[in-house]
Amino acid sequence: MRTRALHSHGPARDVRFCLVFPRETVSIPAVRRVLGDALGRLGIEPDDISDLLLAVTEACTNVLRHAGPGRRYEVVVQVGRNRCILQVLDSGRGIDPSRLRARRTHLRRPPVRPGTLLRRRPRDIEIAQLAESGRGMAIMRACVDDVTLRTGPGRGTVVSLRKRIEWRADAPLHRLPSSALEDAV
Repeated sequence: MRTRALHSHGPARDVRFCLVFPRETVSIPAVRRVLGDALGRLGIEPDDISDLLLAVTEACTNVLRHAGPGRRYEVVVQVGRNRCILQVLDSGRGIDPSRLRARRTHLRRPPVRPGTLLRRRPRDIEIAQLAESGRGMAIMRACVDDVTLRTGPGRGTVVSLRKRIEWRADAPLHRLPSSALEDAV
């Protein structure tokens, strides 16, 4: 794992860090632990952290399953006043964009009989009905506000996860004036 800190003069604008992991199955729990601890210590609400960790777990799992050759991957984190952006980058073979369009799954709500109580949210039901391949993207979309994918043959893949966040009242960054913490781009 590698981290780099940049120092600037003046008030903090946002928090950024990069985690580098080997492309091995054992790295996924490490990503969850390190990232969860860091976001928790910054003071982000636990529900937001849970959503971010589930989404990043799916993105990292996709790296392990689909990226092809490459010995490592990166998780880049940027936390601003009310938003967190996580990027998962790999240097694998990338994906042919025409294959993505061909495999895109359209989600439909299942029919519901009158008088039936749904114990799960409709979105949960939609995700559960997907075939295993493609379920990860649907889970990511359910957990965060925006998911983007940049890829190309031989160029690797970047999955960007963007989520609006709330701060705990005791968060160290919550005490800063709003002008000192800029929103993540």
